[in-house]
Amino acid sequence: MLTRTALQRAAAAPLRKACTQQSIRAASVWSQVPQGPPDAILGITEAFKKDSASNKINLGVGAYRDDKGKPYVLPSVKQAEQKILSQNLDKEYAGITGVPDFTKAAALLAYGPDSKPLKEGRVAITQTISGTGALRIGGAFLQRFYPGSKTIYIPTPSWANHKAVFSDSGLEVKQYRYYNKDTIGLDFDGMVEDIKNMPSGSMVLLHACAHNPTGVDPTHEQWRAISDAVQSGGHYPFFDMAYQGFASGDTDYDAYAVRYFVEQGHTPCLSQSFAKNMGLYGERVGAFSIVTASPEEKARVDSQIKILVRPLYSNPPVHGARIASTILNDPSLNKQWLGEVKGMADRIIQMRALLKENLEKLGSKHQWNHITDQIGMFAYTGLTAEQMSKLAEEHSVYATKDGRISVAGITTDNVGRLAEAIYKVTG
Repeated sequence: MLTRTALQRAAAAPLRKACTQQSIRAASVWSQVPQGPPDAILGITEAFKKDSASNKINLGVGAYRDDKGKPYVLPSVKQAEQKILSQNLDKEYAGITGVPDFTKAAALLAYGPDSKPLKEGRVAITQTISGTGALRIGGAFLQRFYPGSKTIYIPTPSWANHKAVFSDSGLEVKQYRYYNKDTIGLDFDGMVEDIKNMPSGSMVLLHACAHNPTGVDPTHEQWRAISDAVQSGGHYPFFDMAYQGFASGDTDYDAYAVRYFVEQGHTPCLSQSFAKNMGLYGERVGAFSIVTASPEEKARVDSQIKILVRPLYSNPPVHGARIASTILNDPSLNKQWLGEVKGMADRIIQMRALLKENLEKLGSKHQWNHITDQIGMFAYTGLTAEQMSKLAEEHSVYATKDGRISVAGITTDNVGRLAEAIYKVTG
């Protein structure tokens, strides 16, 4: 005869068995998920942190640093935040397309006060989760509504995330020639030839300024020829402008390509980021816009952008957009910000010049003109993967294997040692 305890155990056995089976099933649900490759930039940062050398240098991070190598919060950003706090604003949701004062000012910054499409109410714009979010919304919109080929061509090389963003948007990603390894400069002829040979109606991604990762930009004359090639092929231009003002120190100069294309009758779409030029990295402030043919068309495009945004994240965060809006719309703060942007750009330009100067003083047999010819935060040094490994292993200088360095990581204190390290690994 079974005891009461035994009966309870017997009754509980099926439940235990079922729980065990459910546990096994739950544990095996993700058994087929493969291990993904590590992020290249994060790997550099991890290796840098593990290095015990006191004079180690990190040139992998794509964020501005001051001349002490420290993160920099712009004074105009601090003042804008104080102004916002003093207004005692609520934390209610923004609309689906964001903070209106911000998007209006962002469009004005990009397209310019004399923009015909802006004056005629033909630019649809939405606030986004920084530049990456703008690219993602753009990719999704093009995949859903662009009447031509669902293939987008990006430069070789391009920002590493471009391919992932557009592929995940459902677009096919192909490449066109851009960088010439032999000259460490622009392969202009190859670029134009590839654009002309694309199937009619293709989508073309163009870096508006401070090409990432090479720092190699077309001249204004070359931009005009690129516009002609895009137009003659009936192609659709998608501009990524992540560094307006941060490249040259002049927001109007850096917007030349976008504004010229619009003047020539193109109706491009545009991704904007305020991470670099306002130092709002973690605030994730960006915008996506499309130039349309009429206010009525703009209204329809705007309605579909809202339909795309709603199931993704409903509406964007307000704090960073309020900071950017305050800076862009307050004349005094705007003037101050433009001066700070120029200051950041000038420091990077100075670091380029000092690196080149130090390499030449050391008697390097190589030509380093490309260091100062390039523009923006990143520079393609022309160093090989083997040489970059030596920089890390023998000199505690960390950057990506393709020879790209973040010039923002160079300071007046470390530029001499950096030049010596490069000199030693390049011979």
